[in-house]
Amino acid sequence: MAKIAVMGHGVVGSGVVEITLVNGEQLKKRSGETIEVKRILDLRDFPGLSYSNLFTKDFQDIVNDEEISVVCEMMGGVSPAYEFTKACLEKGKSVVTSNKELVAQKGAELLQIAKQNNVNYFFEASVGGGIPIIRPLHQCLAANKIEEITGILNGTTNFILSKMLDDNMPFEEALALAQQKGYAEKDPTADIEGDDACRKICILAALAYGNHIYPKDVHKEGISKLTLADVRYARSWDGEIKLIGRAAPVENGKVTIMVGPMLVPQDNMLSSVDGVFNAVTVKGNMVDKVTFVGRGAGKSPTASAVVADVVDAVKSHGTSISQTWIDNGESMVADYLDDVVAYYMRVKTADVSAAKAYVEQRLPEVEFLDYDGSAEDEIAFVTQPMVARESHTLEQDLEQNGIQPVSKLRILQ
Repeated sequence: MAKIAVMGHGVVGSGVVEITLVNGEQLKKRSGETIEVKRILDLRDFPGLSYSNLFTKDFQDIVNDEEISVVCEMMGGVSPAYEFTKACLEKGKSVVTSNKELVAQKGAELLQIAKQNNVNYFFEASVGGGIPIIRPLHQCLAANKIEEITGILNGTTNFILSKMLDDNMPFEEALALAQQKGYAEKDPTADIEGDDACRKICILAALAYGNHIYPKDVHKEGISKLTLADVRYARSWDGEIKLIGRAAPVENGKVTIMVGPMLVPQDNMLSSVDGVFNAVTVKGNMVDKVTFVGRGAGKSPTASAVVADVVDAVKSHGTSISQTWIDNGESMVADYLDDVVAYYMRVKTADVSAAKAYVEQRLPEVEFLDYDGSAEDEIAFVTQPMVARESHTLEQDLEQNGIQPVSKLRILQ
């Protein structure tokens, strides 16, 4: 029998306990052993549950229990989750987690500690909820050189953008609806400003390219400045606006990586991923593009990914060699301004004809966009690919000629 502990009895933690109770026989078939929750750590009281007797407020009851071989960490945040995880690994217990913030900040160190103690630190649920992406990335695609990872990594922002696109709902109303439905927190900053997606793309990039990437080094943009005008221009171009995390290797072993709203053409599979769904496209040099789509959050999908890691931890004999990366103390992030990318731009002007003439002169290859009901004092256009830093020069030139940039989005190619 494999005995496990659960740290944090919130949405995901309670889901983990429920899965072990409901799907016990299935888990036994998959792991070869009965999996039983022995302890649950939480500072709150949960009377009236069938397993209320399993709760403890003392972490020592878990770390010092030699019968417990796997610990599920669903506490969130960095501290005390980091200290507790480290202590469990050093005691020879494998740890599985859904805590993307901890993995993004301390993943390299915790993976090394797991290796030193011949146990595992698994985190399938930290990216994409119930979507299997961590394991496929380091196992199923192991024969490939990963040339690019792009993804819709935050269900809250994807829900908001879907409402703006499909229901002509202003950003503020779409955000309020997301909060009403429980998709967005009371303070939605981490979602709408790209922090959550940034942590996830850092984890994927670290696993794919072998070096720890800190979120603080990654350029990120949110969706709070988008308007209905932008989504309508996007539709007129046969595109969709999505918050995208993207990473790709460049010269000198570095990685170009960023998070931001991008204009996604209809022929890209990510354009059709709506609502709270997430999707990750991995491009390998042998398989070309493989896309994983599913619910990126929620109690059951995320808990399902956690329990799958528990099964792997129970079955494993020693540390997983492929699920690892290092932190060499240097930033591996390339300057995002060196990327070559096409842009969508929207500008305000007092003289539309003169503004179009200047844009055509400044950008010989340009595509103007329009839709029924567009403002008479603005124009929108799509550029040809350029070095990203040149887009800043373009904005300055426009301003000097009385043309005020309002929106600028990368085009996902």
